[in-house]
Amino acid sequence: MSRIGKAPISIPSGVTISVSDSNLVTVKGPKGELTQQVDADITLVQEDGTLTVNRPSEQKRHKALHGLYRSLINNMVIGVTEGYKTQQELVGVGYRATNQGNTLDLVLGYSHHYVFELPKEINVTTTAEKGKNPTIILESIDKQLLGQVAAKIRSLRAPEPYKGKGVKFVGEILRRKAGKSAAKK
Repeated sequence: MSRIGKAPISIPSGVTISVSDSNLVTVKGPKGELTQQVDADITLVQEDGTLTVNRPSEQKRHKALHGLYRSLINNMVIGVTEGYKTQQELVGVGYRATNQGNTLDLVLGYSHHYVFELPKEINVTTTAEKGKNPTIILESIDKQLLGQVAAKIRSLRAPEPYKGKGVKFVGEILRRKAGKSAAKK
């Protein structure tokens, strides 16, 4: 049995989970509402404050879907109660980030600016303190969408291994390389 799949999902107070006939799971909470289509083979049982995900057989496909849908639904529950947050910093001389509403304007050392229109589900804030790298803070209730947008921003200028310049996640440890060695005498 899948260790992740068999763990029950605890439903906090203020969160309601409804499952339609077509296995469409809707999670409503204080921060918003999320939906996820679940495979027809997977069954969901809701009883006294917990939700259990069950699979019909020991087929490899069912085993894979079991843990997947349990994780997706659990992420939805956490998203509508606490939300998700990710921080990225811009390392490099002259790198800047500004935002107006959900439009992110990035200066990443190219000859042009990157103007990035974010989905309405994501809130963005930028900080630029003197002596520190500019920071982009993304917040959302949808973990998958947040990760996808953060990865897209990072891909605009991924950190390089020699000086570490680029867009990196706060706390990310980069594998650094030594530069050219000095000429031998």
